[in-house]
Amino acid sequence: TYDLASKCSVLLAKDFVHNTFTVILNEETSNSRSLYVEMNQTVMSIYPRLKISKTYNFSFTEDNCQVVDKSLEKNTTNARRETNKIEISNQKGVSLSCDFQYDLCTVTLAGWHHGISAGLFGTNDNEAGNEWTLPNGSFTDNVQEFTQSWQVNKCSLVPKKEKPCPITAKQIICKVFFEESHSLLR
Repeated sequence: TYDLASKCSVLLAKDFVHNTFTVILNEETSNSRSLYVEMNQTVMSIYPRLKISKTYNFSFTEDNCQVVDKSLEKNTTNARRETNKIEISNQKGVSLSCDFQYDLCTVTLAGWHHGISAGLFGTNDNEAGNEWTLPNGSFTDNVQEFTQSWQVNKCSLVPKKEKPCPITAKQIICKVFFEESHSLLR
């Protein structure tokens, strides 16, 4: 168990050999957290407290402006959504599930990911002595040094300026149907 006192995004786990998955805990504005999960060409952002998720598919994205809800079956990544739970997995033996009711997310790796991943979740090689491996390959026994070493941003308080995406008529209709608080489809 780690107490992440900082407001920085951290790398939880990544396959550093075959690059089959990446899981990042993002610190969002207003003290909210999200999980960034990347598998193959698919990225899923999961917001457990808000009980929502967004899926992006690099093969269909133009200028990173479209959120795509296409079938992920073609992409060897499967996503399944239930009322209080979401699961995402790939054919390489990586799965992540989040139970929104209990605010609990789990990452499961198959045996062939033995010892090829790293991050705050450790090295996944059943060796207790090297769980706190730093990105440079050295070891530490200091929890603050360990958690800070896996930060993926500079933790600046200045918000990044992003190029706004043009809003289309379809996006406006979707927003009215699915995002407005008075909508029955929300």
